[in-house]
Amino acid sequence: MLGSVTLQAVRRRLLAIVLVVAVVYGADYLVLRVRMATNRNAFSSVIRNVYYSVKLKNGKTEFDYGGQQAFECPNSMLPQYWEKPCWLARRQKDQQINIDSGNPHNPSLF
Repeated sequence: MLGSVTLQAVRRRLLAIVLVVAVVYGADYLVLRVRMATNRNAFSSVIRNVYYSVKLKNGKTEFDYGGQQAFECPNSMLPQYWEKPCWLARRQKDQQINIDSGNPHNPSLF
């Protein structure tokens, strides 16, 4: 009997945690949607230094500077629309884009 009570308490706590996370994420999303509907600063732009990491066929890696680029980000607490929130994007000034030229040990690319 004691095992089922403990298991039931753990399930209730996990359910409560999941509900709190869902409510916080949903509230953050709704605040962003209201900002979008009322044109009140829903998105911002962040300037980042872009670097390309190109893996060459001979196994070496070449790094190229791509310049500064502006990226749009949501002014929210959590990631929305598959983008990092602006407070986090401002902290990460550099962005690395990985490009693979193919496997040098595989003679056919197609």
